[in-house]
Amino acid sequence: MRRHNFKKLLIWQEAMDLIDQSYILTSSLPDYEKFGLCSQMNRSSVSIASNIAEGSSKRTNTHFIKYLSDSLGSAFEWETQLVVCFRQKFISEEDFLKLENNVQALKSKISNLIDKLESES
Repeated sequence: MRRHNFKKLLIWQEAMDLIDQSYILTSSLPDYEKFGLCSQMNRSSVSIASNIAEGSSKRTNTHFIKYLSDSLGSAFEWETQLVVCFRQKFISEEDFLKLENNVQALKSKISNLIDKLESES
């Protein structure tokens, strides 16, 4: 396997966009969530992109897939936290649906890359 340039991977670029969206969202959450939901959402979003980047340095598809799987798990975690924000009425339905669509599209792309790499192994 050749190493991937993570900065050129669409999934990494979209994960970076999600980080921006996460920080914007969490800046509007109540102060009492600063060390709870805000921190967790931002760490989850950063984990998505970080695992893609770290995995791209690995020598085999098997190792890259492991990091992509971790990234996918963080995306599911972030989506769950987004649902919490909506259920607690911290965000509007419009904002929720936009962000949910973004994270679901990213999860799909990560899953598709995992499938592609598994078929090459």
